[in-house]
Amino acid sequence: MKLRLALFDSGLGGLSVLQSIKERHNNFNAIYLADTARVPYGSKTPSEIRDIAFKISQWLHCQDVNAVVVACNTTNSLALDVIKQNVNVPVFDLIGSLSGILKVSKVGILATPLTVDSLAYTKEIHSFSPSTYVIEEACPDLVPIIEKGNLNSPEITTKVYDHLAPLLKADVEAIVLGCSHYPLIKPVIRKLIPSHISVINPASGLAKKMDPFFNFSKIALDSLDNSVDIQFCVTSDPMNFTSRVAHMLEIKPQVEVVSLHSKSCVY
Repeated sequence: MKLRLALFDSGLGGLSVLQSIKERHNNFNAIYLADTARVPYGSKTPSEIRDIAFKISQWLHCQDVNAVVVACNTTNSLALDVIKQNVNVPVFDLIGSLSGILKVSKVGILATPLTVDSLAYTKEIHSFSPSTYVIEEACPDLVPIIEKGNLNSPEITTKVYDHLAPLLKADVEAIVLGCSHYPLIKPVIRKLIPSHISVINPASGLAKKMDPFFNFSKIALDSLDNSVDIQFCVTSDPMNFTSRVAHMLEIKPQVEVVSLHSKSCVY
């Protein structure tokens, strides 16, 4: 028997979170929900995000999992409380995992418009480092391009360059990837900024924050199998998602379409 994690995102972005967890822990299985019927989340209203979060949490509640990972910053910033109220297992989030990995006096945040408007990152950073200067940049155009699989196109390079400009002008020392899709284009970001500026993926902090969960779980300690099996679920367009995942992870995923209006469990 192994620990079973549930991760969810609007689409491909949460795969970067899953990868970060796998790099630090390997004694678990996972169910990954991509809400492809509603991607992107960043252009929706706060009330829509909270409604989506409620539907997802109801679906997650029915799954036989030991923990939930909120692999979406937009949901994290606006509806973390909804998720926590509706599942009865530990919940791990990205924004709340930043304190252990951010040690600078000037930081820039790249995120979706809703995440930026919520000021969730600024509030979190100031909770453990009140004097840190924070500048947030809304990037409404990046997720749709990334979801198409255009990770190295001239279009994405131009868009990223434009979004980086205000952060570089502010002379930031680090850039936080405040959307789980953005680590997928980290090579593009890295080549457009000076080498002294660090690029921070909150998922590395999340994976580290999960150490006690794995280290003290009897299920994890009793498991001798270090393979990670992933069950993929989507809310629409399974063929496109399958193609993208196969290309990104170099695997042949089995993808199932599920409805968030149904509480039927998936095993």
